[in-house]
Amino acid sequence: MQSTLAKLIIHLLALLPLRIAYLLGTILGYMAYLIPNSLQKPAKINIDRCFPELTAEQRARIYKNSFIELGRVATETGALLLWNKDRTLKLIKKVSGVELVEQALAHGKGAIIAAPHLGAWEMIGLYCSSKYAMTSLYRPLRMSQLDPIVKQARERFGATLVPTNVSGVKTLYRALENDQLAGILPDQDPGTEGSVFTPFFGIPASTMTLLPRLANKSGATVIFAYAERLPKGAGYHIHFLAAPGPIHGKDFVESATHLNKGVENCIRQSPAQYQWSYKRFKTRPEGEPPFY
Repeated sequence: MQSTLAKLIIHLLALLPLRIAYLLGTILGYMAYLIPNSLQKPAKINIDRCFPELTAEQRARIYKNSFIELGRVATETGALLLWNKDRTLKLIKKVSGVELVEQALAHGKGAIIAAPHLGAWEMIGLYCSSKYAMTSLYRPLRMSQLDPIVKQARERFGATLVPTNVSGVKTLYRALENDQLAGILPDQDPGTEGSVFTPFFGIPASTMTLLPRLANKSGATVIFAYAERLPKGAGYHIHFLAAPGPIHGKDFVESATHLNKGVENCIRQSPAQYQWSYKRFKTRPEGEPPFY
C-alpha cells in the first residue's frame, strides 16, 4: 500500500512545472519546520554544533530554511525521476567548474565524483551520465517495491548503478580504469567498519575510507559536485569543485580529512540546502557520549 501511494505521488508530482513543485515543497517544508517531528532534533543539534561561530539568529535561519529545502527535495522528485532527458537538462541554468572533469578525464585515469546530500543531488548523476560514461554506487531503497522505479530513473540517461558490495566496488575500479566517472555519496556515516574518525566542521565524524582507497588504487582525480537549487523554482546551478587536498594518499586518515573538508566547502556555499536532519555524527569515538 505504501509503495503504491509513493508511486502515485511521484507521478502526480511529475505533472507539475518545477515552479509549482517548488512552491508546494516550500509549504510542505514549512509544515515540517512548525509541526514537531523526529527530524527536528538532529537538524538543530547538527547546525548548532557545526556553526558555533554564527549567532543564534543565524543558526535559527539556517535551521528553518533547511526544512523548507527538505520539502523541495521531496516535491522535485517527480521531475528528477520521470521527466525526459531534454526537459530535465533544461532545468540546468549554469554549470561551473566542468573543466575540472574534462582535465581529469584527459589524464586517462577517470574521475571520482563526490556528491554530498546538498541541493538536488539527484541532478548530479543525471547531468554527468548524460555527458560521460558513469558508474555510481547505489544502496537499494528500504521500500523494495519502489526500488526498481528509482534505479531505472537514475540510469535513464546512461548511468550504471552498482550495489554497495565487493562486486560493486570492483565495477567502480573497472570504470576508472576505462577513464570513466565513478559516483559516490561521501557524507554518510559508515559506522565502525571501513572508516576512520576525522574532523567534519571540527567534530570527529566516522568517515568512509572507500573513496580514498579507490582514489589511491586507481589514481583517479576526486572532484566534488552539487546542484544548487535556484530561487523560485528557476532550475539548478551545478558546481564542480576541486578537492582541498590530496585524497589519494596511503594515509587514509589524512585523505579522509581532506574528503570531509571538501564536503564542508560545498556545504558552506549553500548551508540551508544540506540535509541537516541526517544523523551524520551517530557513530562516536569510543568513550564519547551519544551525539543525539
